[in-house]
Amino acid sequence: MSALLRNPLKNARGLGAAREGTGHFIAQRLTAIALAPLSIWFLVAAVGLVDGGYAESRVFLAQPWNAVLMAAFVIALFHHARLGLEVVIEDYIHQRALELALKVAVKFIAALAVIASLLAIVRIALGA
Repeated sequence: MSALLRNPLKNARGLGAAREGTGHFIAQRLTAIALAPLSIWFLVAAVGLVDGGYAESRVFLAQPWNAVLMAAFVIALFHHARLGLEVVIEDYIHQRALELALKVAVKFIAALAVIASLLAIVRIALGA
């Protein structure tokens, strides 16, 4: 009888079945907001560097603000992509083991991509 009197809000406060839905949603929106101006900056920078070569790109990334913005762009981009791919996996993969394996693979690939990109930015910026 007491189960009938319980409010369904009790179950909803757990943030959904995975208990992380709201945090995931907010993180995805924040990375999208960060990517909006960073993408515009990146496109303007890339168009400006089209006619230049590697040396001009090195000079561009050697400027501290450009290196910081490029690092922020890379981090936000791969984090946003990881979040989006996790949602696609959760929505379309219904075998628990495969879903878990794919989500772990996406996390590792995104982490490796961020590390490789940041290493490349640092090496180019420092002229190594």
